[in-house]
Amino acid sequence: MKSFDEIFIDKTKYGVKVQTSEYGEVGEHIIIDQGQEQVAGYTDREEGVFEEVPVIIFGDHTRAIKYVDVPFFLGADGVKVLRSKDENANYKYLYYALKNAKIPNTGYNRHFKWLKEVHINYPDSEKQAEIVEILDKVSSVIKKREDELSVLENLIKARFVEMFGDPVSNSKGLKELTLPELGELGRGVSKHRPRNAPELLGGEYPLIQTGEVSNAGLYIENYENTYSELGYKQSKMWKAGTLCITIAANIAKTAILKFDACFPDSVVGFKANDKTNEIFIHYWFSFFQAILEAQAPESAQKNINLKILSELKVIAPDIEEQNKFATFVVQVDKSKFAVQKALDETQLLFDSLMQKYFG
Repeated sequence: MKSFDEIFIDKTKYGVKVQTSEYGEVGEHIIIDQGQEQVAGYTDREEGVFEEVPVIIFGDHTRAIKYVDVPFFLGADGVKVLRSKDENANYKYLYYALKNAKIPNTGYNRHFKWLKEVHINYPDSEKQAEIVEILDKVSSVIKKREDELSVLENLIKARFVEMFGDPVSNSKGLKELTLPELGELGRGVSKHRPRNAPELLGGEYPLIQTGEVSNAGLYIENYENTYSELGYKQSKMWKAGTLCITIAANIAKTAILKFDACFPDSVVGFKANDKTNEIFIHYWFSFFQAILEAQAPESAQKNINLKILSELKVIAPDIEEQNKFATFVVQVDKSKFAVQKALDETQLLFDSLMQKYFG
């Protein structure tokens, strides 16, 4: 077992930062920041490129851990560049070890002081190589499953454009209606968010929050929290089949309920009438989510409101065509479910191996 300071040296000061405004979509060198994506952007700059690779990157605010083995530039503040004091270090092993480190989440604060308290199991080089080989194989299977899910999702969106054109520009000139004209649009009614009013929690009424919508895919099938009788009285119970729309935190993410549930004030419900269906609207939103999030006003955090949603113009092709699209989605979703199940099982294996090797 070795301490952080026995293994690593901080090389951040030798990296050159590139301003966000200078990021390109292509370029000779990658730009690494503290975000969750491996690569933040590209640049053709040459002077100052960090060439002493491989390295481990730590996001001081985000706690993201990255392995980088090609020359790079740094992105915004909050990136730590770590090299090993051992010339023959296995950086992939160190990467996996730090990925397993328990760094507390203290919000948008710096977390490097916590990382420096980490101790790492440090077997001989042969054992390290063996562990890396196993974890790399499992990681590659996880990546393959994730790519399969992405291909299936892109297939659905391609089918949407094929049938209805580009929904952002309405390239087929379809009739447009507002969400209130296409169904019932309304809030969860609750005046308080559960974290600010714990007395609303702990009863028998399912509660759907923004995270469950954002991470669900097409359908919401599980929930973590429930409303008490008091929470239920301040809320509305939305029926299974309702489209949930987030208006704060991952704005305009959507998913369809598989059961009756209540919402806090950060989630809006939509129940379609005979002019549309929830699956069609779910995928319509998928084209607009990034746009709505970018345009959202920001106070304490970015958010939109019911008025903004009510004024959105939604393409409204014939319901028969929408239903054909929905049938196609349901069929593809069965394949996605099978892939997701395999992904979950592989991720469980990976997590157990990480626990076995790094404790």
